[in-house]
Amino acid sequence: MPGDVNITPIAALLADPTRVNILLALGDGRALPAGELARRARVAASTVSMHLSKLVEYRMLTVEKQGRHRYFRITDLSIMQAIEVLAPFALDTPAHSLRESEVGGAIRQARMCYNHLAGVLGVTISQALVEKQLLVSIDEGYTLTSEGEQWFHELGIDIAKKKKQGVLFVPHHIDWSERRYHVAGNLGAALARRLIELEWITHTTSSRAVHVTEKGRQALSDELQLHLD
Repeated sequence: MPGDVNITPIAALLADPTRVNILLALGDGRALPAGELARRARVAASTVSMHLSKLVEYRMLTVEKQGRHRYFRITDLSIMQAIEVLAPFALDTPAHSLRESEVGGAIRQARMCYNHLAGVLGVTISQALVEKQLLVSIDEGYTLTSEGEQWFHELGIDIAKKKKQGVLFVPHHIDWSERRYHVAGNLGAALARRLIELEWITHTTSSRAVHVTEKGRQALSDELQLHLD
């Protein structure tokens, strides 16, 4: 008969900075090869291989094979949720170069939190949706108003498929860099995906940061009266 849960092995797994950097590099939901993960974690290819094997062993990562190539992806959204919950209590990592400083600034400005938007951009959009009364803030997250349902429909997001019954509940996450909430859950994922499809935002190649395009700046100004720097 099993006893209580033992989180010590998982805690030990996350105590290694290289493994955490690997998970953070995969935090936008994309699959990346070992070489790219080694570059982002700033370790040798032989070193990253050992850490990847450990993360796969503990089912935190899955391997996708495409021909002779192997790509690694976070197994489940809850892994990134756990990291995001811990992040507000963590100390900032010092930047050792101008590039690291620029990447860190970009991540805080706008990033993917697995499948939804976070950082200044995610928080600002979430607040604008509340101010325009498209979402109503409650203790556990948000609820969608009828005006909000129409707005998302016009944006190209089918709310009917996401409503099981009655009012649509939208969960929120505390943003570790902004210390405020951003929209999460299925609606948050659908919104981020749609903004990428509309080319309002684009992925960056060097990190989980995203970039707001000029088209996106104008559209967010028109739709939500957001004036982004």
